[in-house]
Amino acid sequence: MNVLAVDDEAKIREAVSDYLTHKGIRVLTAENGQQALEIFAADQPDLIVLDLMLPDIPGEEVCRRIRRASSVPIIMLTAKSQEEDMLRGLDLGADDYIKKPFSLKELHARIRTVLRRTAPTGDQVAFGELTADLAQMKLRKNDHEIQLTASEWKLLTVFLQNTGRVLSREQLIERAFGADFESYDRAIDTHIKNLRRKIEGDPHSPEYIKTVHGLGYRFEVSK
Repeated sequence: MNVLAVDDEAKIREAVSDYLTHKGIRVLTAENGQQALEIFAADQPDLIVLDLMLPDIPGEEVCRRIRRASSVPIIMLTAKSQEEDMLRGLDLGADDYIKKPFSLKELHARIRTVLRRTAPTGDQVAFGELTADLAQMKLRKNDHEIQLTASEWKLLTVFLQNTGRVLSREQLIERAFGADFESYDRAIDTHIKNLRRKIEGDPHSPEYIKTVHGLGYRFEVSK
């Protein structure tokens, strides 16, 4: 497994690299956004740990560019504690975030959790004009492939396995991400908003992911 760690602080890169290497993970490192994009294109890492505060290209922009081409899991590192900053990172396609300062043990646990919930499951499922190949993690609308993040894939899998059922936010967190996932309702709402934007014809009038006010969400298959 290859992990790309992006941070402009050499001590953090070295500490992350030494710790994860000891855990059997091959670590690539980048000290700025441009270097991160070049390494990503050349090596195609399995997961990216991405600092938001980079000296050249902001982490948010690095995340945005990677998301145009790949659904590779991204964990953002942020020194910002404001909820809106974290939600903005999730809105760009990050799968999780860790606030600085962080422990290396916590980072390793988050990496394992994110990778565990990206494991391929299931077969092809068709709904409306869309076909989801959950084993290959590919979603197509007619002949066009739609890129989903790892978190969006996990949510879609849960919805497809529970078509017609109302799922609360708490149930979605537990079933999609596991009991050890530390998040809150608005983070789940952000992931669902992103998923709707990609699969719905009109995200403001969704055909598939219905909001059940006061209860949660229900996935309905188009007739």
